[in-house]
Parts: sequence; structure tokens; C-alpha cells
Amino acid sequence: MKITKVSYERLDLKLSEPYSIAYETIGKTTNFIVKVETDSFLVGYGCGAPDKTVTGENPAEVEEAIKNVISSYLIGKDPFTYALVLKELKIILGRKSSSLAMVDMALYDLISKKADVPLYKFLGGYRTSIATSITIGILPVNETLRQADEFVRQGFSILKVKGGLSLLEDIEKMTRLHERHPQVRLRFDGNQGYSVIDSVTFVKATAHVGIEIFEQPTKLEKEERLRQVTDQVDIPVMADESIKTLRDVFRLAQNERIDMVNIKLMKVGGILEGMHINSVAKAAGLESMIGCNDECALGIAAGLHFALSRPNIHFADLDGHLDVVDDPFKGIFRLEKGVLYPTGASGLGEVKMN
Repeated sequence: MKITKVSYERLDLKLSEPYSIAYETIGKTTNFIVKVETDSFLVGYGCGAPDKTVTGENPAEVEEAIKNVISSYLIGKDPFTYALVLKELKIILGRKSSSLAMVDMALYDLISKKADVPLYKFLGGYRTSIATSITIGILPVNETLRQADEFVRQGFSILKVKGGLSLLEDIEKMTRLHERHPQVRLRFDGNQGYSVIDSVTFVKATAHVGIEIFEQPTKLEKEERLRQVTDQVDIPVMADESIKTLRDVFRLAQNERIDMVNIKLMKVGGILEGMHINSVAKAAGLESMIGCNDECALGIAAGLHFALSRPNIHFADLDGHLDVVDDPFKGIFRLEKGVLYPTGASGLGEVKMN
């Protein structure tokens, strides 16, 4: 099987509910869809969701990479040599992780279609479904409670709350959420907004809430502070922004600075690199969660199949598609009462673009 043609589409997508995190407010996203055709009847699809801060590229740079590098490089390549293809492309592209992830997805889509199995089975097939959290951005307390009520009504059993701007308000939110929905599992994302003292204060003040995960409370540039938090609290501390490469997770694990890792395919460069990062985490006794950026359902599907494939991946935060208006990939997987299920179709699932 050889690649014969590469084309792409740019999707400028609005979000139905703009949301705020500790350092910005987001109301739209740009995704790129690459279509890789072969000399057989098989076609592979991949998604790239650039974010200059997270992935090291903006939409214009991704578009340029597709036109000037990726398209010509892939012609004539055998998708089954994906390790070589991705290694060479990584060198050529440099720090453009969503561009690399987009190609990685398309190659995995192709080879699992050739095997005629869903991608999660091709990758290992450890489980067949996984519950996802749904995220509440930084909002006033009453609006946070209103959104939580609606998500619980929809069947979600895990809520992830963004914070990091106001310690006292964050404590109040988590306390009142627990009082209102004691059966719901709660996770908190500090989005690099806390000091070490704030982090410890927050955990002690919310001890009765039973927060499941404390995500990236301190700044990525001050990595030693993560260990200071980890050493002083009794709930799992997870790195997100601090992990973008295999070297990052090795360093954090080696220095015992965290308890968990958040692997986002757009951030790390795709499934192949994600598997390496997860293996290092497993060797260090760290659990993994698969997260996401603001991606259409195609990108989320790749994260889902990866999450289902490996025993060390216990958690999912794969809700980035839920606020995307006019998502052309709806139906590529199922979401029922907060649980994600792949379809029985081979590869990433059946693609029906509008």
C-alpha cells in the first residue's frame, strides 16, 4: 500500500459556549483535516488543532506545513513504515506537534483499516469504553452550579472544574458542587494559576470534597513547585502543560514531581509519541489520562481509541468536541451518559464529512 494523494480542509469552528481558563478566554478554534489516499481503496483521515502556546504553531503555519512539507513528503510512502515516516517528519517540521499528530492519526487510520479492525483493537484493545469528564470553565459560582446541574442532568458523572484565578472562590465552588451533587466525581484544574501555598491551602480546604485529581496547579516554568505541592498534599497531582515531550515525562518522573500525566495527542505529536510517554509513566508508577484541545470529533476519536488501548490509561477528559458548532464528524463514536464508545467500524470510525 502506497500513498498517492494528500489533500486537506481548514475548519474555522465556533464554540457554542465560550469558556475561560486562568490565562485566556476561548470562543473559537481552527482544525485542519488531512485526507490521505492510497493506491488501494483505503483513505485515512487525521485532525490537527493548532494552538501557539500548546502546540508551537498557529493555523497559518500548519497550512504552510501541509502545502510545502507534508503533502510532498508523504507521496509514495508506505503507511506501515509509520515509525520512520513520523521520525523523519518530526525532524523536518520541528516544533509543530499538531501537524505531526494529524499525520500520525491518518497513518494509524489507514493501517487499522487495512487490518479491518477498529483502531483501539489494532493498538491493543484493552477496554471497550471509558467515562469522560466534562469541563466547566472559570465562571461565577452560581453559573458554575447551573452548568453542573445541566451536565449531571445529561448523565455525566465526572466534572472537571477550571480555576486558578481566585483561591477563595475555587474553594467555594468545589464545596458547593459536592454539597449539590455528592455522587459526582470532581476534578480540579488549576491551569498554572496557583502558588505552592495556594495549592496546599486549596487541597486542605476541600479535603471533605474528595477531589479525584489536582491538575497543573503551578506554572510550567517553575517545575520544582509541582513536587513541592505533590509532597504536601494527599490527592494525585497531575502534570498537563508541563508535559509536551517524552523527555518531559522522564524528567518529571525521575524527580518524583507528579503522580499522574495528562497526555494530549495534539500537544505531544500523536499516538506513537503518546504510547512512549505512557510507557515511561507506567514504568514510574504514574497513571495516565488522555486529554484534548478544542478538537472536532475526529481528533477526539483518536484520543478515545488510544485511551481504550492501554491498561495504564485510567482516565479520560475527551470533551473538546461538545461545544463545537457544526462538527462534520458527529457519529464517529458514541457518547451515552458520559461514557464514550467506539463504533464497530475499522480505523478511527466511519467518516461522513458534510
